[in-house]
Amino acid sequence: MGSSVVKLQQTTPLDTDYLESLGFVWHTDTDESSYIADELIILSEAEAEAYYEATNALYDMYVEAAEHVVENNLFHEIGIPFNLVEAIKESWENDVHWHLYGRFDLAGGIDGKPIKLLEFNADTPTALFETAIVQWAILKQNNLEETSQFNATYEALVNNFKRLVTLEEDVSSFEENYDGWNFLFTSVKGNSEEENTVRLLQHIATEAGFNTEFAYIDDIDFSAEDGIFYNDTNYELWFKLIPWEDIALEESDLAMLLSNIIKNQKAIIFNPAYTLLFQSKGLLKILWDLYPNHPLLLETSFEPLVGQKQVKKPIFGREGGNVSILDEKSNELESVAGDYDNHKMIYQTYTELATDIKGLSYQAGVFYAYEACGLGFRKGGKILDNMSKFVGHIVR
Repeated sequence: MGSSVVKLQQTTPLDTDYLESLGFVWHTDTDESSYIADELIILSEAEAEAYYEATNALYDMYVEAAEHVVENNLFHEIGIPFNLVEAIKESWENDVHWHLYGRFDLAGGIDGKPIKLLEFNADTPTALFETAIVQWAILKQNNLEETSQFNATYEALVNNFKRLVTLEEDVSSFEENYDGWNFLFTSVKGNSEEENTVRLLQHIATEAGFNTEFAYIDDIDFSAEDGIFYNDTNYELWFKLIPWEDIALEESDLAMLLSNIIKNQKAIIFNPAYTLLFQSKGLLKILWDLYPNHPLLLETSFEPLVGQKQVKKPIFGREGGNVSILDEKSNELESVAGDYDNHKMIYQTYTELATDIKGLSYQAGVFYAYEACGLGFRKGGKILDNMSKFVGHIVR
């Protein structure tokens, strides 16, 4: 079965001064090429709807799979660090720990090819700024119909922030129930992409109606008994674009503090600790156990798959690091170096990504914030790494 060919529409690129005026500063890659592609993928209404439906179905399946892990104590099996298990259980069992947003990476969905789940970036997904803001700007600056897109990411996040207070679909009662809570937004120093993504989320939370502040992780005080403080202000709500597994493995004292803060109900942390279950690619194996041969899933195992072309990837990893494509005899065809080779590996049936006439691959990313809310694409080689490009879309 060959790959499908994407239909593309050329656009006039956004100039860098304009992008920077939006707050988008990571517009140029290290080889001086533009990170934002000067083309749009053309989709039909039916294709956009199929991405929406598939993502909503997958999220429900993820909730079932996570419940299965918690009930059967399978944390170790999917590589969850032992020092976060309590925080995961606490956050899983209490509704106030609301999943703010995540991004599903999907193959297929174009030119009649079936949609297949590759993985779920549930804890600290990037490409939010590109999806929520830059795609709209491309349509607007090219005099195209701005609403011709599967993209309500910004509005979905405004409403999902309000749900942190209402804890239900209807957000109309936000103002009467909001009690002036302080919301702190955090990234690490020195990463402009992560910082501006966090500042975008802070802006959206402010628009939703919260009192917000931004601080770097090194400037915050944590207390198991009293909670999270910055500049002598206590913050009941804290968003961190710092992966839970990094906190567990590299900052074990902070992992213990955060576990106690959650247990003592001194702050609510976003994304919640349980999103680490979703983030672990080990859950792809659990999904296959629970939903064997489901049309949205690819067979996944902790052992090499016999007689199948497959992808080997670490259960925690980013931007293609330590990902390999193997042939039917488990010989390596292609791989990307990285820092994640100390993690447990999974093996997932290989599926072709859609390609253009130059042979470049396109992978869909669908954001989820209470429901599927926005689509964007990445373009690159057979394994998408940190040099892949962001590609917007238009629905015709």
